Amino acid sequence: MLDRLRDFIHFMIVEKGLSKNTVVSYERDLKSYINYMQKVEQIETLNGITRVHIVHFLNHLKQQGKSAKTLARHVASVRSFHQFLLREKATDSDPSVHIETPQTERNLPKVLSLSEVEALLDAPSETGALPLRDKSMLELLYATGMRVSELINLNLDDLHLTMGFVRCLGKGNKERIIPIGKTASTILETYLKDSRPKLRSKQYQTEALFLNHLGNRLTRQGFWKILKGLARKANIQKELTPHTLRHSFATHLLENGADLRAVQEMLGHADISTTQIYTHVSKTRLKDVYSKHHPRA
Repeated sequence: MLDRLRDFIHFMIVEKGLSKNTVVSYERDLKSYINYMQKVEQIETLNGITRVHIVHFLNHLKQQGKSAKTLARHVASVRSFHQFLLREKATDSDPSVHIETPQTERNLPKVLSLSEVEALLDAPSETGALPLRDKSMLELLYATGMRVSELINLNLDDLHLTMGFVRCLGKGNKERIIPIGKTASTILETYLKDSRPKLRSKQYQTEALFLNHLGNRLTRQGFWKILKGLARKANIQKELTPHTLRHSFATHLLENGADLRAVQEMLGHADISTTQIYTHVSKTRLKDVYSKHHPRA
């Protein structure tokens, strides 16, 4: 069973081009799935797994107190695994085909107000190579709605400031082109001219756009640490995540009349239903504004 799991993980990395975090999640879920089948259900081959066994596994997770979101993720992992096994003729049937995905409560993403975004973007106020780099990263994130993983993986040749766009690779190695506004372009030009040369290591050459203090590519953890520090400095009380500026980018565009399809393309969403959640955020914010400011509310 573990040999087949290794084949599946290889397929996810090489052919599907999924991110490291996604692959790790699949592997963790499926290892617990196989372990349960072998030790609890006493099943020795993948062909011996039935729909009833999968239901037992999900009930087992539920008894452990796992959330509906976690259960739904496990169902997705198990379903993808069995589809792969059937396609590779490693099994005769797919026992997961009629397994229903648990309904999860869709939480609206947390977004910053325009004033909070401005405070965050103005937080790296000091002069110097690192504050200028931090300001460039925040401006680019808010200007494009990129994921943090996409931001830190940018190389110098992905940035086309004269033409006003950036090229990035999203989930599944899908390329997309996103326009950059004048403000972000100006700050990025200054960063490339005055800041990045000072951060660049003489011994270690890299094409990475954003560098840490050692001259290496900035990591996701490094960016997250910077973001939390700048949020404290900007006196933002809301809980921030690496996706906060991405959520704010999409919500503010829709609030100002942007086309939903255009926002979907810039965010790199495969399904427009994923983008539609931001229309719900906009409506909620409008209701809040109405309640606070209308004299008859």
